[in-house]
Amino acid sequence: DAAGLLRTSIRCDDPVLFLEYKHLYRQTYNKGEDPGADFMIPFGKGSLRREGSDVLVITWGALVQRSLLAAQQAAERDGIQTAVLDLRTIMPFDWESIAHLVKQTNRVVIAHEDTLTCGFGAELAARIADELFPYLDAPIRRVAALDTPVAYSPDLEEAILPQPHDVLDAIRAVARF
Repeated sequence: DAAGLLRTSIRCDDPVLFLEYKHLYRQTYNKGEDPGADFMIPFGKGSLRREGSDVLVITWGALVQRSLLAAQQAAERDGIQTAVLDLRTIMPFDWESIAHLVKQTNRVVIAHEDTLTCGFGAELAARIADELFPYLDAPIRRVAALDTPVAYSPDLEEAILPQPHDVLDAIRAVARF
């Protein structure tokens, strides 16, 4: 995805701010075949990484893999079928996919690495609550980093950033509501 989005950014006539999480480069699950010079992913088009009917997790960046792990654990341990939508881009973002999946699952978790306060997840939650409230059967749950600067120490970084168990707790909370 990073290669396709970067290629789209480079070939775009408009200014683009392309941010990627350096931690993702060191993860073996991100390695793959070179998709070729013409592989591009359009902005504002998410990817449904896991299908599910009980809860929707909306995520992007480093939280995609952690959300997939949490969704797998929710299915295996609790029988909660969790859809995971990777937004890929946050401006523009894939509102059509979000709306479609909210109407199917009626329960939403937004998982991202930014802080809870003033993070982009708050904007998504506000729009979902504003435009899709009749479809919600539970409050929207956000999973985010602590409201503190991220530390350089790997142990402190792990304590500050959301982990798979945080996403799993949120999935369980909205599923039981």
